[in-house]
Amino acid sequence: MFKIGIVGCGNRITGVFKLLRRLYPEDVKIAAVTDIRKEAVEEKFGDEASEIAYFEKPEDMLDAGGLDGVMVGTRCSLHTEMACRVEPAGLPLFLEKPVATNMKDLARLHKAYKGKYDRVVVGFPLRLTPHVLVARQMIDSGQFGPVAHVQAVNNVTYGDTYYMNWYRDHDETAGQWLQKATHDLDYINTIVQQRPVRVAAMHSQQVYGPSGVHGPMPAGQECNTCPKQAECPESPFNRFYMRGLTDKVEKNTRRCAFAPDALNEDNGSCLVEYESGLHACYTQNFFARRDAGERGATMICYGGTIKFDWYSNKMKVVHHHRDRTEEVNLAGRGGHGGGDKELVKSYLEIMRGEAPSRSGLDAGILSALMCLKAKESGDTHQFRDIDVKELDA
Repeated sequence: MFKIGIVGCGNRITGVFKLLRRLYPEDVKIAAVTDIRKEAVEEKFGDEASEIAYFEKPEDMLDAGGLDGVMVGTRCSLHTEMACRVEPAGLPLFLEKPVATNMKDLARLHKAYKGKYDRVVVGFPLRLTPHVLVARQMIDSGQFGPVAHVQAVNNVTYGDTYYMNWYRDHDETAGQWLQKATHDLDYINTIVQQRPVRVAAMHSQQVYGPSGVHGPMPAGQECNTCPKQAECPESPFNRFYMRGLTDKVEKNTRRCAFAPDALNEDNGSCLVEYESGLHACYTQNFFARRDAGERGATMICYGGTIKFDWYSNKMKVVHHHRDRTEEVNLAGRGGHGGGDKELVKSYLEIMRGEAPSRSGLDAGILSALMCLKAKESGDTHQFRDIDVKELDA
């Protein structure tokens, strides 16, 4: 029985652990938690809570001994700090993304785990979904030739999440490149299997924030006390009346997406150049709704085009030089298109000593570096080079 310790028992990492336990109930148990919110943790784990040892510092949890693995699920700005504090224990680590929110932290994480990347599982489920794995298999078969161009898109239908709760805190999350694009750039890297060398990007705030379509509103304005309940599509009234997202008009403490403290950009695009000259175009926005949702990529080769989408679980394969087009239904069942199951399986394999990580820290560091460089590019309107060796300086 492998005993797991969790540092920062947020909703995401709690869900990841519970999935691990559902898949392998005889192999894992929650043994310790580092979190100052003991009552909230007890509520999440119910009857199991009485068997959990609670700590305020990860060092105290590790000094107590008896653990076989650690999961870090704090808020984003503390991912690097906590990962570095648990590293001396040498235990397999599950680390949520983004692995860092600034260049200083990224360099610190890189140096702390250099040579030990493959005992870390980074929370990148998309790379392990059938969508990416099947596309990679088709490309590896050589039937179409190498990938010559990539077009990727993420039209997020639940974008209000990033402007109406804690995600809106830009100092905490560092914005949407690191919140969302870190996943997408990683799966593109996984598919093309090349080193990215340069990025150019743009981003802006077109819909949310004080200059948005329903702004400006006062900082800290909550939905419950908002005078624009009837006209705002994000209000509790219209989440029920217009959009059918709730079964009644609910009271909530969501904060206004059109206030000056909602700082995240709400759209962005980047152009990534790879070492062969291949370039990938990626674009994301956070104000699409309902059936406008789309997340996936088109890989164009000389011999064919492969296109997939996580919302529909569909793949389309066009043979350019034959009278043939295939449509494939992908059974991406479970969280994040089935990728979460593969992440926790990989984590257990590390603890068992069976295999290295399938979502290692090298992938997390490269993707975070690409996102930070895209953010810099968008801020400065200049190309930015991508080189992991920069982190050794």
